[in-house]
Amino acid sequence: MKRILVLGAGLSTPSLIKYLLEHAVEYDWQVTVGDIEVDRAREKVKDHECGHAISFNVNNENDVKHHISNSDIVISLLPARFHQIIAEVCVKLKKNMVSASYVTPDMKALDGAAKDAGIILFNELGVDPGIDHMSAMKIIDQIKDEGGKLTGFWSSTGGLVAPEYDNNPWNYKFTWNPRNVVLAGQGVSKFIRNGKYKYIPYHELFNRLIKIPILDMGNFEIYPNRDSLKYRETYGLQSIQTMYRGTIRRPGFCEAWNVFVQLGATDDTYTLENSENMTYREFINTFLFYELNMPVESKLAVYMGIREDSEVMDKIKWLGVFEDNKIGLKNATPAQILQQLLEEKWTLGSDDKDMIVMRHLFEYTDKNNDAKQLSSTLVVYGDDQVNTAMAKTVGTPVAIATKLILT
Repeated sequence: MKRILVLGAGLSTPSLIKYLLEHAVEYDWQVTVGDIEVDRAREKVKDHECGHAISFNVNNENDVKHHISNSDIVISLLPARFHQIIAEVCVKLKKNMVSASYVTPDMKALDGAAKDAGIILFNELGVDPGIDHMSAMKIIDQIKDEGGKLTGFWSSTGGLVAPEYDNNPWNYKFTWNPRNVVLAGQGVSKFIRNGKYKYIPYHELFNRLIKIPILDMGNFEIYPNRDSLKYRETYGLQSIQTMYRGTIRRPGFCEAWNVFVQLGATDDTYTLENSENMTYREFINTFLFYELNMPVESKLAVYMGIREDSEVMDKIKWLGVFEDNKIGLKNATPAQILQQLLEEKWTLGSDDKDMIVMRHLFEYTDKNNDAKQLSSTLVVYGDDQVNTAMAKTVGTPVAIATKLILT
């Protein structure tokens, strides 16, 4: 019997756990799902004969070591900041580990130790990163095999609400961890375009957009996503002139989101005093200049250089940031307060479905040195609130990789 330990039972896990349990009898697997909220793990496992739910606290060192030592492979779908803890224990105990998350510098530093331990640390197995890598490399290898040379590669992905359920002015609802959405883009985004290096700081990120139509689904906007440069080596494209990875949103989202970025409302590095007794209106006002006789709405419009009757202000007002509702979160960071408000407004409704959109554009010269372009597009729709497009595209490749390692 092979013992699989799944850590985390959140929004991206239903398809993963379902896949493992559907194959558990055939391959003689025991699937243990651990979450700090054990009822969430039980909900995913249900009463399957090969499934088991446990309470798991990643901050309990003995708990971590105990459960990992009793497994053959560990799947970490915990919040990204905890993957390193799990990976280090897996190396010490010589247990394979897979994850959907990015390879961080700290994770990459474990490469030698993992090889010495004879184990696999397999990351970037979700949708983006994950399916984007696999689908891109399939075409890159095909172009090279036919004598072509890549000159440009553009890759963008977005988790969005399906068009028929797109019923708010932001054209957006949460399809994955809300915290990750609030903190997205912090740091510096890097890419190369026509041989020119570009480094976009966070405060400029949502101003630097690409606008494109995709299939028959209308128009979208794309902002740069993290470090595109490091994938040149990964993809075998060291001399490529253009390498760009981006995040897809509907038009108008980024301009409105940039208001919160410029205010500092996405900052997660400090807490606000007396935040539990503060209202959302007072929260927004803390970031604005002092002027007793000017409404908060007017101050925000002046600060951002926008009209009070603009579409951007309509989006901001719709969220409820100018209302006198009490926050109720003690010692909260600005990002935590903003996240709480967004969860009230951007959560998928009971009948809503989500959508994943991915688009690659390959620019290359063929064996005759003629300039060519090739595009590749993926669209996936969710089935319901549990079996979302995000859950399917994140969880399924992780599950398949786990099966391949075990077999």
